[in-house]
Amino acid sequence: MERDNETFAIIGAAMEVHRTLGHGFLEAVYQEALAEEFTTRAIPFQREVGLPVVYKGKTLSTVYRADFICYESVIVELKALAKLSGQERAQVINYLKATNINRALLLNFGSPSIEHERLVFNY
Repeated sequence: MERDNETFAIIGAAMEVHRTLGHGFLEAVYQEALAEEFTTRAIPFQREVGLPVVYKGKTLSTVYRADFICYESVIVELKALAKLSGQERAQVINYLKATNINRALLLNFGSPSIEHERLVFNY
């Protein structure tokens, strides 16, 4: 199996943020620090990206907000929870369904060691 260099780079940046800050901060702190780390590492990203939801061919006024989209092809969702649950995974899967993006990372900064999950959605 080939390594995905883009998600590998994103996870590396997240590990550096967690190594520096540790756990216990609010999600917004990690989001800002990760944006700084992405910039330092020249990882292209957009922050707080609105993702439209389409229902039966009609775009709804409600939008999802992804924490980041990196490399224009990876959704990155941050959490600061003691433990991830199926609810967070379902949220990210819905982000993938609502877009033409098929890769996502769910990053949890709330535990003593950073947790990361790579999700892939095939249409």
